[in-house]
Amino acid sequence: MILSEDTVPWVATRSGPTVLGVGTATPDSSYAQQDLLDMYAIEDRRIRSVFLNSAIDRRFLTVPPNGDDGRPRMETQGELLAKHKARGVDMGARALQSCLKQTGAAVSDIGYLVCVTSTGLLTPGFSALLIRELGIPTDCGRLDIVGMGCNAGLNALNATTGWASANPGKTAMMVCIEVCSAAYVFDGTMRTSVVNSLFGDGSAAIAVSYDPEKPGPQVLKYASCIVPDAVDAMRYDWDEEQGKFSFYLDRDVPYVVGAHAERVVSDLLAGTGLRRSQIAHWLVHSGGKKVIDSVSVNLGLTRHDVRHTTDVLRGYGNLSSGSFLFSYEQQLREGRTRPGDYGVLMTMGPGSTLETALVRY
Repeated sequence: MILSEDTVPWVATRSGPTVLGVGTATPDSSYAQQDLLDMYAIEDRRIRSVFLNSAIDRRFLTVPPNGDDGRPRMETQGELLAKHKARGVDMGARALQSCLKQTGAAVSDIGYLVCVTSTGLLTPGFSALLIRELGIPTDCGRLDIVGMGCNAGLNALNATTGWASANPGKTAMMVCIEVCSAAYVFDGTMRTSVVNSLFGDGSAAIAVSYDPEKPGPQVLKYASCIVPDAVDAMRYDWDEEQGKFSFYLDRDVPYVVGAHAERVVSDLLAGTGLRRSQIAHWLVHSGGKKVIDSVSVNLGLTRHDVRHTTDVLRGYGNLSSGSFLFSYEQQLREGRTRPGDYGVLMTMGPGSTLETALVRY
């Protein structure tokens, strides 16, 4: 629905950086949940139930080669970091190239590059490695956002659109690179099994420019909410027993996120003249079935509203920071947005944190 300037004066007169295009990439190998249970010979009924009732059909992963026992062998932390680097550069480069092809731009047009990851630590980071890999101009401004988790895609987009606003007509790009299979620990516990049943590998890139004449959604506003009382509910820290980094998810995460969803959306729409019922499109992070259900209940969203979110979860699993861009790519393919429609982007992650953005199509 297109709203008149008298109805919503703030959004009717506001302009923001335009999303020029999006591109995604995954590893070549994908696995059904049953494939993984068979591959690792998992017989524990509780763990099998977690995998098979996750609302996930397949995930793209980089599974290690088999050991002497015929099962994928355990990787050292050094091997996991090497996987993070090699697979991350490959996927990040392909996602960036796909995005550039869609926009008709070249690597020489990139004026600013933001790289996001939470599945490993590199120095120099992915931004420097991708500049070398793709021949991006060496005077390109850059930023690496490391360790913020699944919400970080919108934190990074805020920085990306901020640079674009300060440099009208120039192209800024963000790429989320998550090699989640480089962050797995297999110790047979329910804690690690929940994580191992959920996350997949993937990279997503987005290009923006402040140019009101270019077609595409305009990013108008951001709003954030952090819940300090739940700061330990999601974390990626050192597991002394395993000698590796390990991701931890508290069972109450979906409810913490859902309970704060209405507040952050209210903050996002405050002063715009928009009501929640006037939001035509919702692109929510594919954090897991319970997370999606909790957010939907608290915001009064229908299954249709979150169809892209659930489709991405079903076909890719939780892709961490880039999940919402995979949903955006699906939305573009669907082709149902209309000029003047409003949409909300939402990501959730450690902190516990909710990030949102308001866009006009």
